[in-house]
Amino acid sequence: MNILVRGKPGASTGTLTFGAKTIPCALGRSGIISDSEKREGDGATPAGTWPLRRILYRQDRLNKPITDLVTMPIGPTDGWCDDPSDALYNKPTELPYSASAENLWREDELYNVCVILGHNDEPVMPHKGSAIFFHVAKERGGRLCATEGCVAIPQNTILRILTSCGPGTTMRIELQK
Repeated sequence: MNILVRGKPGASTGTLTFGAKTIPCALGRSGIISDSEKREGDGATPAGTWPLRRILYRQDRLNKPITDLVTMPIGPTDGWCDDPSDALYNKPTELPYSASAENLWREDELYNVCVILGHNDEPVMPHKGSAIFFHVAKERGGRLCATEGCVAIPQNTILRILTSCGPGTTMRIELQK
């Protein structure tokens, strides 16, 4: 079963449909844009169909997610390179790292469970966007907060969805008219 994400132009929230269930989800602060327009740091979620590559999770905060996807625990030195001029751009790295890299071991709960989406990874193209993940949503006042370009939902829901995911599962992200 695949995941469908939809959003209206410029909206930082949209819907995520999995099976017969549709729920609200957080999107990038700039909304959904075409993959051809995606640029590093634009805050946009790229439209397209992206494979779910693997799951990273905080084993100090939750048990290993039940899924048929490849699952790996993360630790305090795990990072993700977001420097378009670096050889490891849009790839995992160990922190500290000489180029710009996002820390995956966060104090907030956003990466308690984090699914790596297959965006800009075969091949990696400089400046076309990095660290596009499906992760835990931040909520403020009962509302989902915008991401930097990822798709995010509550932790208990992402864990429930992952039980039905395996090799071949994709996330289709599309702009609603």
